[in-house]
Amino acid sequence: MVNFGRILTAMITPFTPEGKVDYPVAAELAKRLVENGSDGLVITGTTGESPTLTTEEKLNLYATVVEAVGGKASVIAGTGNYSTAESIKLTREAEQTGIDGVLVVAPYYNKPPQEGLYRHFAAIAESTSLPLMVYNIPGRTGVNITPDTMARLARIENITAVKEASGNLAQVAELAEKVADRMAIYSGDDALTLPMLALGAKGVVSVASHLAGRRMKSMIEAFIRGDVAEATRIHQELMPLFKVLFLTTNPIMVKAAVNLMGFRVGSVRLPLVDATPEENAKLKEVLQKLGLI
Repeated sequence: MVNFGRILTAMITPFTPEGKVDYPVAAELAKRLVENGSDGLVITGTTGESPTLTTEEKLNLYATVVEAVGGKASVIAGTGNYSTAESIKLTREAEQTGIDGVLVVAPYYNKPPQEGLYRHFAAIAESTSLPLMVYNIPGRTGVNITPDTMARLARIENITAVKEASGNLAQVAELAEKVADRMAIYSGDDALTLPMLALGAKGVVSVASHLAGRRMKSMIEAFIRGDVAEATRIHQELMPLFKVLFLTTNPIMVKAAVNLMGFRVGSVRLPLVDATPEENAKLKEVLQKLGLI
């Protein structure tokens, strides 16, 4: 089983005031995240605004981040979409940039049945020598990858991890029972990291680690050494942050938060819009209480 690490940050994509990808800032952000607790970075996932990035922008981001932190942290590229053929093409191109693995989301909008999901991921895995992380997020895709389908996928040698963001802990428990010996399970929801660790997860693909990476790493380390009380204390301390970052559609709030901390990453791209004054006020209050600004 490939070891991507325990804290993987789903990295935002910085933009210039003109709305272009800011590659120098992306490199600096990658370094900053690794210095502050991230074992790996997921580039051009949902948090990275992948639907509005061109293929050229994505490939340039992969190369930029690999140059910035390659060898110090795992770099995982989000290469999946609703088209199997397009996902294969981008995965093959991404592999040439030196990344360590790929994150492939369940096809969205076309809502394939379980057999279609299995064949989609199997075809992409077959097209690359890289380890593949399956991304299950039915709230965005409209389709849920069942534990039985994941168990089938776990038999494919280079499908080595799953980012599970169904929000269903009963499903997580069944998933762990069926695949944990062959596949690393990652929480796709910061607020469920601790409960999912208790059910057998390895770590988290996190949004909040942009702001509290070291504290989240301390939470996971406390749980692993058996100090559940300390892990729970940190979890409860960070819950207001987990909640405020999802007041509206991700990554609107996390980009606002990083900007408030003084690291300028720009706005979001349409069809997303910036946080409202009311949302920014709530965000600022939480960040101040946690000592982040």
